[in-house]
Formats: sequence, C-alpha cells, structure tokens
Amino acid sequence: MILRKSLSPSFLKPVIEFEHQLYQLEKILANLVNVSPSISDQIHELHVSLIQLKKDIFMSLTPLQKLHFVRQPDRPTTLDYMGYILDSWIELHGDRGGTDDLAIVGGIGSINSRTVVFIGHQRGKDTKDNVVRNFGMASPGGYRKALRLMRHANRFNFPILTFIDTPGAWAGMEAEKLGQGEAIAVNLKEMFSFEVPIICTIIGEGGSGGALGIGVGDKILMLQHAVYTVATPEACAAILWKDSTKSLVAAESLKITSYDLMALGIIDDIIAEPLCGSQSNPFQAAKNLKLKLVNELDLLLKLDGKERKRLRYSKFRQIGKFYESSQS
Repeated sequence: MILRKSLSPSFLKPVIEFEHQLYQLEKILANLVNVSPSISDQIHELHVSLIQLKKDIFMSLTPLQKLHFVRQPDRPTTLDYMGYILDSWIELHGDRGGTDDLAIVGGIGSINSRTVVFIGHQRGKDTKDNVVRNFGMASPGGYRKALRLMRHANRFNFPILTFIDTPGAWAGMEAEKLGQGEAIAVNLKEMFSFEVPIICTIIGEGGSGGALGIGVGDKILMLQHAVYTVATPEACAAILWKDSTKSLVAAESLKITSYDLMALGIIDDIIAEPLCGSQSNPFQAAKNLKLKLVNELDLLLKLDGKERKRLRYSKFRQIGKFYESSQS
C-alpha cells in the first residue's frame, strides 16, 4: 500500500508517479495474450528496485523532512489507533469544569481483555476538522480533562496509555488567562505520583510543553518517523536567528528524530513503521504498536506501585545528565 500522491510530501511524489506508471503498464500487459517472460522478469525487477528506493529515501530523510512527513493529514491519529489497538472502548468527555477540549481525547477501553485508560492529542483530518480540534493544540481544559481521566485510572488501578501528537499547547491569550502553564505543571506533578503503569507513545509530532502535559511515563515509546522536540524548528529558528529560513539548521541541532532521542536516552524504544510510514499501512503500524504496548504492560505490572514510582522518578532525573572531566 502506498500514500496517495495528492497527500504525499514532495520527496516521495516522483517515486509515486513512477509506481503509478508501473501499475498502468501491468494493467496493459495483463490484457495481452502473449507476454514475453523477459518482460515479466523486468517488471518484477522494477518492483524490487522500487521497494529498495523507498527504503533508501526513508533512511536518508533529514529531521525537517521527517517533521513535514508526520504533519501529513493522512497520518493516523489517536482515535485511528484506538480503533485498531483496543478490543472495545468508549470515549469520555469534559474536564468537570465546564469545557470539553476536542484537541485531547480519552476514555476507557480494553487491550487483550485488560482494562486501560487512554488519552491522546487529536488532530483533524481536513481544514474543518482541524479548526474543531484546534490542530491538536490543547487548551488548559484539555489537560484538565486528561488529568481527570488519569486520576480515575489511578483510583481504580487501570494502566494509562497516552498518545502524543501535537505541535505544542495552545498559545493563545485566552489559554494563558485560563492557566495553561499551571494546567501542564499540575499534570507533570500528578503523573509522577500515580502508582499505576504509564506508557507514553509519540505517534506523530511531540512539541514542547504541549507534549509533556501527557508525557510523563514509565516507558516512553516513539514511532520510527515521529519527532519529539522542545520547540518546533520554525520557532527555534525565529528565536535564535530571527530567520525562519534556518529551520533546517535548527531541526538538525535540536536532535528531534527517534534515533537521536534513543541515543540520548530520552526515549526507551523505537517502534518500526511500515514502508513509507504509518500512513501507508495504518493497520500494520497499529499492530506493531499494540504488540509493544502489551509486552511493556506485562513487564510493568510485575512491579508494585511504589517501585514503579521510584523508577519513573529516577528515569526522568537521568535525562539531560552529563559529566565533565577536568583535564590537567
């Protein structure tokens, strides 16, 4: 399965055009009575070469290209994954304070007959949907909704699964008036206190405090082509150089890819995506993710709550630690 040309990033469009022409050629050959075996062999060789070309392209993507790739509107969202991963589930609404932010979704479901609470950022699929979802940028009410669900999970001993996919928290004036910084800070504090297992997965773009608001966990997983960053490369370039054209330099310097973050010890594991990314085969991507989540849950549930809290605290204290050696 391949991405639609209309939704594909520029670096894939020539490949998809070639694949489309190859497909048309095969349709023509299928209607011919006598086709030389050598032609069939050549067609097969082209398919093999095409697969290798796709692999090479995705292995050589720059951090900025990966960021643009995960922003594609056909990339699977939290609710897409829930449909594949959970046996059954129900979405819960509201922060019990008068708002129901649609940029964050959550509820109760079961995975392999084990009850869990899920929470995730939710982007839209088109412009209208993105306006409703505020492009996945949650308001203070969204983080308070997430906290309400996490407290419920902790009270009834349900593991928590979070799915991160946001360019950042909503930065509007109204969000500041409603206590955006305080809402995220409370979530950080509370997530360290919960005794139930917490697994966080970056499924697309993990940006700034908006990602951290549901990003404290025993295990931090990341899809292969996802990105995770303290600030978007565009924002970083504007802050440091007052020049948005330096986004490429910023993206390289920020170390936002899964492989960079794994090497730095910020994430715990990378989940392989299908060829051409999760949007090319959401079912396979969800299957890979579900297998990893189940395995990690099995391991975490062997620990008692106090030990999980201790290890979670220790894990985050180690992030960013470095040692300097004095030279004589």
